[in-house]
Amino acid sequence: MSVQRIKLNNGVLMPEIGLGTWNANKEGILFETVKKAVDLGYRHFDCAKFYANQVEIGKALKEVTVPRKELFITSKIWNNRHRPELVPGALDEILEELQLEYLDLLLMHWPFASRLETNSPEPPLDEMDNVPIMDTWKAMEALVDSGKVRAIGVSNFNKDILQKMLPQCRIVPAVNQVEIHPYNQSFELVRFCQENGIAVTGYCPLGGEMVPVLEDDIIKQLAKMHSCTPAQVALSWALSRGIIVIPKSTNELRLKQNLEKVALTSDELAMISKIEKHKRKVDPVRYVKHLEWVFHEDKAKCPLI
Repeated sequence: MSVQRIKLNNGVLMPEIGLGTWNANKEGILFETVKKAVDLGYRHFDCAKFYANQVEIGKALKEVTVPRKELFITSKIWNNRHRPELVPGALDEILEELQLEYLDLLLMHWPFASRLETNSPEPPLDEMDNVPIMDTWKAMEALVDSGKVRAIGVSNFNKDILQKMLPQCRIVPAVNQVEIHPYNQSFELVRFCQENGIAVTGYCPLGGEMVPVLEDDIIKQLAKMHSCTPAQVALSWALSRGIIVIPKSTNELRLKQNLEKVALTSDELAMISKIEKHKRKVDPVRYVKHLEWVFHEDKAKCPLI
C-alpha cells in the first residue's frame, strides 16, 4: 500500500505514516515486525538510540528488498550526547547499529542535556549537563553538511523554546516530534510549527496506557459509522491536520489497518477536536526543573507540548 509523503522544509519527502518502535521489542519479534511492515507498505521507521533496539531494526532492514532510497529512517540523539564534540560520535553509533550509511532524519530527543555517564530519562538535577541548546544544534547542522543526515529536527520542544531557537538557526528544524492524539491536541504548537515550516510528527497517536483514546465514546462512534477501527479514526484525524503519525504495533492486521486512512467529514473532525479530555503518556510537568537548563539566560517554561 502506497503512503503519501510530506515535503519537509529542505525538500526531503517524508512518509506521513511510519512505524513507531519504542518498547516494540518486548516480545522479541521486532526483527520480523519490521520486515512484515515493509511488505505491507511501510517505508518510514522511527528509531532512537535510547530505545535500545536499533540493532534488531538494522538487521531487518538489511534483509528487505526495498531500495534504501525508498526508506525513511529517523533516529534521535540522547540527552547524554549533547556536547558538540560528542554529537558526531553519537550519530556514528546510530548508523553502526542500524547498519546504514546515512539517516533521513536526526532529532534531538529532548531539549535538555545530561552528563555522559547518565542514561536515565529523568536524571537527578545534579546529573544535568550545562550544554547550551544551540551548541548541540550547530553540531547537528554540521552533520547535514557532512552528508550523513538528510534532515535534522527536534523532539519534545515547546513553542517557547522554538521561538528562542529559530532566530539562531542556520538550518531551521525540519520536524518537531511531540505527543499528539485526541486527548492532547496541541493546536497552538502545531500551528506555530507549521507556520514556521516545521513539520510535526505525532508520537503516541493512539494514546495508550492511562490515555484511553481508543475507548473514547466519540472515537468509537465514528469508527462504527465508518466501519473501521478506532485507531483508524484517531490516525485519520491527525493526518487531516497535516501531522505525520508513527503508530506502534506488532500485529499484522493492525499494521495493515493503520495504513488505511478514513475520509472523515469536517463535522466529524470538529467532533474530535472538541474532545475536552486532557491526558498524556509523557507528562511534561516532570521536567520543569530540567528545562531550566535549556537556554541558561532565563528559566524556560515547562514544555507543555
